[in-house]
Amino acid sequence: MPSQTPLLDAIKHPTDVAALTYEETAALASELRQVIVETVSCTGGHLAPSLGVVELTLALLRMFNPEKDHLIWDVGHQAYAYKLLTGRAKEFHTLRQFGGLAGFPSPRESKYDHFGVGHSSTSISAALGMAFARDLALDDNHVIAVIGDGSMTAGQAYEGLNQAGATGKKLIVVLNDNEMSISKNVGALSFFLSRSLSVPWVRHAKRELEEFITAIPKVGGDLRELIVKAQQSLKGFVTPGMLFEALRFNYIGPVSGHNLEELTKALETAKEVDKPTLVHVLTIKGKGYAPAEENPVHFHGVGKFSPETGVCVMTQPGSHPPSYTEIFGATLTEMAEKNDRIVAITAAMPEGTGLSRFGEKFPDRFVDVGICEQHAVTFAAGLAARGYRPFVAIYSTFLQRSYDQIVHDVCLQNLPVVFCIDRAGIVGEDGATHQGVFDIAFLRHIPNMSILVPKDEEELRRALLTASIHDGPIAVRYPRGQGIGAALPATWDALPPNAMECLSQNGAEAAIIGLGPIVHSALAAANAYTAETGIPVDVYNARWAKPLPKEELLALAASYKTLILAEEGALMGGFGSGVLECLADAGALPGLAVHRIGLPDIFIEHGAAALLRQKYGLDVTSITDTLRVTLSKSEKKR
Repeated sequence: MPSQTPLLDAIKHPTDVAALTYEETAALASELRQVIVETVSCTGGHLAPSLGVVELTLALLRMFNPEKDHLIWDVGHQAYAYKLLTGRAKEFHTLRQFGGLAGFPSPRESKYDHFGVGHSSTSISAALGMAFARDLALDDNHVIAVIGDGSMTAGQAYEGLNQAGATGKKLIVVLNDNEMSISKNVGALSFFLSRSLSVPWVRHAKRELEEFITAIPKVGGDLRELIVKAQQSLKGFVTPGMLFEALRFNYIGPVSGHNLEELTKALETAKEVDKPTLVHVLTIKGKGYAPAEENPVHFHGVGKFSPETGVCVMTQPGSHPPSYTEIFGATLTEMAEKNDRIVAITAAMPEGTGLSRFGEKFPDRFVDVGICEQHAVTFAAGLAARGYRPFVAIYSTFLQRSYDQIVHDVCLQNLPVVFCIDRAGIVGEDGATHQGVFDIAFLRHIPNMSILVPKDEEELRRALLTASIHDGPIAVRYPRGQGIGAALPATWDALPPNAMECLSQNGAEAAIIGLGPIVHSALAAANAYTAETGIPVDVYNARWAKPLPKEELLALAASYKTLILAEEGALMGGFGSGVLECLADAGALPGLAVHRIGLPDIFIEHGAAALLRQKYGLDVTSITDTLRVTLSKSEKKR
């Protein structure tokens, strides 16, 4: 039974928040948390980040008007309360569902989402651009960037701060400091933003001392002012203010992110400052929901769970195959036991990339660089230049951030860096910013780069071993979610170079060449089509997206009248494009019918992965339909 939310129901416009008393606003915060927990328990999503900024969201809407002021949420997985308060409460149950609300801010969804986000550390740069536009247009609105949840570990945030400080434009940056990204923050900057001087007893003692000094007869006020000036001089040595003031920002804080009055006063002060200002806010990730407070890493991005217990709703342990991520982590750990030159690198995602176990077993050979994909790649290049074999585990969508480093620091120098591309293909409910569909296209044309795409868990293990002995840069691409349950022998060998695997050969006139796990769907579709029509269709597993098995492809082009190329990635520039280029260059296309299955030239929306695969023709039923249509056309032409 959904919770009763009378205060939330009464919010008809974002500005209604400003009319509430502090007591009413605190009650509204409780209602927001109830709705967020109940909804995410059914839809999955980024629970802990959004729970941590409920009071901050309310304070921002008390002090700013989203009709006029521009509020930009960094990353965006902190914006659930904001969605609820900006006209989307009735649709909130559709969060991350196909055709429903997006999991991240989207200008297409609401006029109150002033900038589309999904990847980290972009808010300050975007906000500064908007501040420039405001001043050029002679407007007087406020621009506020809310950054945090680890985004301050990334270089772009400091590029934005540096430029903002140099211009002196009026801009407010709210640093949501919860000491977390997805996992615990790493790096010297996270130590610099330490809370050791901001714990409650320190702030309480400071207030009491100020009150005592002010009460001293005659000299109290002057003495307090003198001490405040001295504090301003000293605070640079003992607080995070030093960094931001060195960047020419006015620094306010730290303030409690769960105290509405403190937040309101801090934001009110920031509004009056006519220069770049940073408000440092301390929050608790998962605030208000005990399971999320106790385990914010798990509840950062979570699937369906019981709101009463926090236990994930899933089948019993051992009743489903392990995920590709789990197989990757276990395999790399096992390989590292035999090869002490293997180093594992992640960008703030040891759990998400399956490397936690590796880190526990080989702490000296495990590196979490924070949300710094560019640095991760060049750091790996340095390791490789000195004879080590770095495995860089990054989601496909985040690997895009390090393109220049892949080209110049790794491939140009032909260094043996292994790119372990997790979440490749359709990811699902996280939507357009997270679908891993472009990696083959943006890697395939880089000289020296090789790309392996295993069809299942067993082949993933073989691909990783192959990568560990490969002479040059190589990427191993694998999807999100469970494998098919392929048997995993205790020992395994490397994959043959540039060679396909024949899965069925029946003397057919048509063949499917698949790349990656879609091979299994292609095989099932071919069997279904043959059972229906009596016409055989052969199936091949390409394995290599680059270099392509050219001789085998030319042999298949000469043997079949129709080839169907299947991949779970962008068609434009992808595996199928490469095969067509290969056949065209060899003059093998005349007389050959070729059909490609893959993702069109659009950004893939959010929704369940199975539903999206069905929509875009990648599931068994759709591939069977494609066989009917394609082979029927081929028959008519003959």
